[in-house]
Amino acid sequence: MPPQSSDRRDELVFLALGGLGEIGMNCYLYGLGPPRNRQWLMVDLGITFPGPHEPGVDVVLPDLRFIVAEKHALSGIVITHAHEDHIGAMIELWPELQAPVFATPFTMGMLKAKLAEFGGRLRPDLNEIPIDGRFDVGPFDLEFLSMTHSIPETSALAIRTRHGLTFHTSDWKIDPGPMTGVPIDGDKLQSLGKEGVQTLVCDSTNVLRDGVSPSETDVADKLTEIIKKAPHRVAVTTFASNVGRVLAVANATRAAGRHLVVAGRALHRVIEVAIDTGYLPPDFKYLGQEEFGYLERDEIVVMLTGSQGEPRAALSRAADGDHPDINFSKGDLIIYSSRNIPGNEKAISRVQNALARLGCDILTDAEELVHVTGHPRQDELRQMYSWLQPKSLIPMHGEGRHLRAHAKLAARSGIQNVVVPEDGAVVRLAPGKPAIVDDAPVGRRYRDGKLIIPGDEGPVRERRKLSAVGIAIVSLAMTRRGEIASDYLLTLDGVPILTKDEELIRDVVLDTIDGTIESIPPGRRKNPELVREAIRRAVRATFNEEWGKRPIVKVLLHIVD
Repeated sequence: MPPQSSDRRDELVFLALGGLGEIGMNCYLYGLGPPRNRQWLMVDLGITFPGPHEPGVDVVLPDLRFIVAEKHALSGIVITHAHEDHIGAMIELWPELQAPVFATPFTMGMLKAKLAEFGGRLRPDLNEIPIDGRFDVGPFDLEFLSMTHSIPETSALAIRTRHGLTFHTSDWKIDPGPMTGVPIDGDKLQSLGKEGVQTLVCDSTNVLRDGVSPSETDVADKLTEIIKKAPHRVAVTTFASNVGRVLAVANATRAAGRHLVVAGRALHRVIEVAIDTGYLPPDFKYLGQEEFGYLERDEIVVMLTGSQGEPRAALSRAADGDHPDINFSKGDLIIYSSRNIPGNEKAISRVQNALARLGCDILTDAEELVHVTGHPRQDELRQMYSWLQPKSLIPMHGEGRHLRAHAKLAARSGIQNVVVPEDGAVVRLAPGKPAIVDDAPVGRRYRDGKLIIPGDEGPVRERRKLSAVGIAIVSLAMTRRGEIASDYLLTLDGVPILTKDEELIRDVVLDTIDGTIESIPPGRRKNPELVREAIRRAVRATFNEEWGKRPIVKVLLHIVD
């Protein structure tokens, strides 16, 4: 254990750069020491998916400007598990941090696979920690504890410092029959409770539901029942990282006397890592997508990526008739063994409607137990409180409504001190009662094709406006004396063709440009910026009068001799 600090302002603080008030983009910091001289520990570095107000964005990443400024004091990055919302930003953002990375074998295997796809250009300092291993990162004494979740080797983190024990759950549920790994060790958690948990930082995703979550074994049994009864092809789409579900589908396929076909690069990558780390048997058998066309309809179960409606994923391409190997026809059964991530509803609905037009039958967890969450319901949360007996709680991993509901549940369960921070709030965990004591800059960044761009300015904001009001581009030439030297060129995209009086809106705008130029005294037309801005304002005003909206207006003014 690190030596006691003599600084009276010595504190343990918690700060989220992502993950509070949203599902995804998990990135948490623990800081130890006085405010101006803290050592930092990062827990997870994930992404989230863009919403409809972020057109053209591939993924959303946390803004790390706060910790980049403190990277000399960043002791390390601990990854709790290999879901994209916890590990997905490592490739893009690790170069800004240059800190050592710590993870268990399966998680490390997934990270190495991502690095290999990136071409091996990044060479982070990778430190593989045994399952349930205990290790030091700077002044932090850390211990992994295995949790049941929807991916192997999800680990909670016991964080011991001179200010006591903090328990960071990561994602979890209580599942007595997980398809991979072992159930949560309640005795171990109780022993931590007896040691004394000062603060529990806890998953809130499923807090709105009472009771307990069904088991992965229950889902496996239901999938076997459904696949055995299916008369034609069966397709199962799920989160690629759910190794337990992959195993369940493989077992169901074998029980039904069918062949398993796998389509989607992400699924192949996960299967390879799972075989290497022992979560799938060495002789795990499946066929590539190119074998699909050689099998009879009643011989096939195909697992595909694309449960979230991703346009280039295997399921989306097959639904659109655009996949080179996979096709569906009337009577085929498509099982969505997944949940809808908030924001993806429209994309998922589009794919399901395309499948319905082909005559496919679609089955979701609204009809049958073909998916189960990896997050705790209320009774599971109460059980965790009972095991750990924390003095304080901070809800994490959830939208605002989840965090506040979790706070109320914790208070009703007898936890005395509950703080509900947002991203950017610096919470003093110790000494004393937890309290928000400061704030840090936070935000969103976007992966836009091959580039990382800021979220609070730049092209996404312009695209958002374009998607709502369109654009008008005016081009004209003038001499240096302010005389018009050409006809106007007008390009309109995303705006109406006719006014309410059935006039061509193009003609109305051209008349506006004429009138604007004539209204400017000849002497002032020599100022091109004045002319450009006058035309821009007048065109926007005309659109607002005729349409009720103001499009983006660009004026290209060319000066000729």
